[in-house]
Amino acid sequence: MSWSGWTQEKLLEQAAEAMKRAYVPYSKFRVGAALLDADGRVHYGCNVENAAYSPSNCAERTALFRAIADGHAARSFQVMAVIGDTPQPITPCGVCRQVISELCSPEMPVVMGNLQGDIRVTTVAELLPGAFGPSDVEYGKKD
Repeated sequence: MSWSGWTQEKLLEQAAEAMKRAYVPYSKFRVGAALLDADGRVHYGCNVENAAYSPSNCAERTALFRAIADGHAARSFQVMAVIGDTPQPITPCGVCRQVISELCSPEMPVVMGNLQGDIRVTTVAELLPGAFGPSDVEYGKKD
């Protein structure tokens, strides 16, 4: 697969570069993400830990929040790649799946890999079937 000239392998290489920047003094578990926007630009994310743990942020959310902060519209992204030093291709955590489902289209591919070169590709909808979304919030506002 190729998006704006990017292959899944090249995007995973970019995610691996982002992984090197992770701030993980507690877990030592580095994760990197590379998010391709509609213009073909890559937004990088890495996990950033905190001694209090709950304020920590995952690589996937870092990349998405960075892209939104840079002015890119939600659901305008082409693909996300995420990589970690895991036995199988790494998968986003539950919180990241919820954020990805809010900010990315259900059909957007998510490329998951590990440092051994294993790759798995899925979609946002497959990552979080039945996701809670904006229409659910609107439904709850009715009188």
